[in-house]
Amino acid sequence: MDLPSGLCADTGRRLGDVAVQASHTLCLLTLKPGLLTADGRDCCGELWLDPIGCAAQWAHQAARARLLGADDIAATRPLRAHASHKGRYGDLLVIGGAPGMAGAAWLAARAGLAAGAGRVFIAPLDPASAGFDTTAPELMLRPDLWRTQPQALEASTVVCGCGGASVVRDALPTVLSRSARLVLDADALNAVAADAALQSLLRARAAHGRPTVLTPHPLEAARLAGHGDAAVVQADRLVAAELLAARYEAVVVLKGSGSVIAAADRAMRINSSGNASLATAGTGDVLAGWIGGDWSQRRHRDDVESGWQAAVRGAWLHDARVGDRGRGGPVLARRHEERHARR
Repeated sequence: MDLPSGLCADTGRRLGDVAVQASHTLCLLTLKPGLLTADGRDCCGELWLDPIGCAAQWAHQAARARLLGADDIAATRPLRAHASHKGRYGDLLVIGGAPGMAGAAWLAARAGLAAGAGRVFIAPLDPASAGFDTTAPELMLRPDLWRTQPQALEASTVVCGCGGASVVRDALPTVLSRSARLVLDADALNAVAADAALQSLLRARAAHGRPTVLTPHPLEAARLAGHGDAAVVQADRLVAAELLAARYEAVVVLKGSGSVIAAADRAMRINSSGNASLATAGTGDVLAGWIGGDWSQRRHRDDVESGWQAAVRGAWLHDARVGDRGRGGPVLARRHEERHARR
């Protein structure tokens, strides 16, 4: 009843060494965030809600967080006019793929293409990987675009960091300063966390009307927070996401069980879709690319609001379209991207 004994209702962390592993949990009055993130989903089993006659009373109350579901996604779908062309749906540029990690950038680029970006360019950080991708001939190769044509960043949505290793550091001052809309992932986040000058450039983006979406996993979030302890992040995922959003003036998608999406002056969202099938290498790159591709289509709208919508929609679709269909075992990232492309 209400929540499994031994589980924190607010955070989803175990209060001791053990907690009840329920097959079903009947939650009363309102959903508790701890049932939906961290250890909560493993502990509560199948979740039921009974507002016990108080639904109307709660309906108009301000919420710190809300559960993200299919209805939210339907409301944020980008509209595509019949009389339109690819130029209406924006350019996406993916910067990443350092030596030995080229696949991450290609996964992100293919996901952005599947999400609906008008054109997708890829700028690999490893010259040796700058080949033609026969599985996605629509992708356009532009090595060093951020260096040779930095003005192109001002009209594009940029995804940076997927498989970037340490070499992505060289691209970040230009990327942070000039990208119109920016999704930072993986090694780009690690580089920012280690460099105070890059942190200043990231914070300055909001003041210049250039919004940013950050997509950290718990360890990357801990590094961005300055303490480097993933356990601290996992102990209160809502607070961690909230603090990062305030610190960097960005939308934050804190990945994990019950991904948390946070931004200033908004109720956070906790994602209800997905499962551990997505705990494989490369699925985070697919998420970053999908958010970028979705965002690029919204370039004629308010960039701050559209960045939030792209993050919310991307987080839910990323998990729901593959994770909820892959409960028999792990889902490889390349299959993840392919399933996106077929929908």
